[in-house]
Amino acid sequence: MSNSKWNRREFLKQCSGASLAAMAAGAPIAGWLPGCKPVNKINSSADTVILLWMAGGMAHTETFDPKRYSPFEKGMDANRVLSTFPAIPTKLDGIYFSEGLENIGQVMDKGTLIRSYTAADMGHILHARHQYHWHTCYEPPQTVAAPHIGAWIAYLLGPKNPVIPAFIDIGQRFTVGEAEELKAFHTAGFLGNEFGPFLIPDPSQGLDAVRPPVGMDAKRFEKRNQLYTELVNQSPLGEFGSDYQKESLKRSMEQSYRLLNSPEAKAFNLSLEPKESYDIYNTGRFGLGCLMAKRLTQQGARFISVTTEYEPFFGFDTHENGHTRMIDMKKMIDAPIAQLIKDLEQSGHLDRTLIILASEFSRDMMVEGKPDFKVQEQVDQPDVLHDIKFYGMHRHFTDAGSVLLFGGGIKKGFVYGKTADERPCKTLENPVRIDQLHQTIYHCLGIPEETQVEIEQRPFYTTPDGKGKAIPELLIKNA
Repeated sequence: MSNSKWNRREFLKQCSGASLAAMAAGAPIAGWLPGCKPVNKINSSADTVILLWMAGGMAHTETFDPKRYSPFEKGMDANRVLSTFPAIPTKLDGIYFSEGLENIGQVMDKGTLIRSYTAADMGHILHARHQYHWHTCYEPPQTVAAPHIGAWIAYLLGPKNPVIPAFIDIGQRFTVGEAEELKAFHTAGFLGNEFGPFLIPDPSQGLDAVRPPVGMDAKRFEKRNQLYTELVNQSPLGEFGSDYQKESLKRSMEQSYRLLNSPEAKAFNLSLEPKESYDIYNTGRFGLGCLMAKRLTQQGARFISVTTEYEPFFGFDTHENGHTRMIDMKKMIDAPIAQLIKDLEQSGHLDRTLIILASEFSRDMMVEGKPDFKVQEQVDQPDVLHDIKFYGMHRHFTDAGSVLLFGGGIKKGFVYGKTADERPCKTLENPVRIDQLHQTIYHCLGIPEETQVEIEQRPFYTTPDGKGKAIPELLIKNA
């Protein structure tokens, strides 16, 4: 089947098949297969990763790579519109962000801006497929369920604090939009349940994730857990799953019990945060997720993902009302992200914490895909604008995108990559692929590029075929 034929049903079908295959698989065999070169140990510059996920396709020209500003006028030519916000100065000389991102702009002396992220060409663009690709580094479909980057890190490094789950995901509900597609990459895949995400859909209720339901005492909770274990044993996992998968699930449950009874559980209780700090972060679920990420990092978390949440036609998925929607999205993310960086620097954690801000792809009003690889149009965009709802970045654009990196051995006050100033605002210099970005993250954590496990009697690498290479220009030498 060609890429252009892909649709939601085919994506789910393939991912479901891979999940069943992973469930039946035996334990991954860590180590180096015959014929593979020995492990080359590398020094780490980071112990913790925070992924700030701008779900839905964040337009680079409306955020961190602004172009010529064209204010809305009825009857204006749509092709004139490159940015719908004026540019504002940042802490870096000559570097501008889009209006509404003043706070993040003032901490850019502490990090790196990539302006040349290019998403993969996978035919008809589906958010689920590109999000799967970003989070796992593998293009679907796969014969096995590919692990999320957070699961790889949890598996390879283990928890930094044995009480705190190694992989924590904050802010994504599975009761909205394309739930099954999102579940396809919110998983440890063949690595096992214990390395999967500890899910906190709503950070304002984060404490509920680490205690029994209201009205249930610990003894009753223990009985409920025993019943749950019996149900699992009678489920398809219990009947068809490998011993490794069953033991992995058991260890996952044991980890939850340790957290339930530990002092570290207070990190999930945002009501303990001083009011002055809480109010800065309190821009909604994403902002409070950043606050929880700060608290968990200070308690020894290993990998934390905080998302603006993907729900079709909401958030950064700006198929209409792009300009007005972006005003609200910037209010949601600007102050909390900047405060997270400042707080971790002040507490001494930023140097060993790698923070990444990214999205699955960018947007453009006129181009779907890449200028040289256009794909099926999904949005009707009038050539002449009479209604402000068409004023903004509607189509999916994969030839450029912005990524921010802070801490963890990343250069400070650095800009990498360049895009065109006129449409199409595509990458001109230093394109960055997802395997390079992933391997840069792994490199900071001291994980070599040849890292692999054996699954289905073949090596499975952290990046496809182990070919991902870190980008040395982004790294502080000897960090």
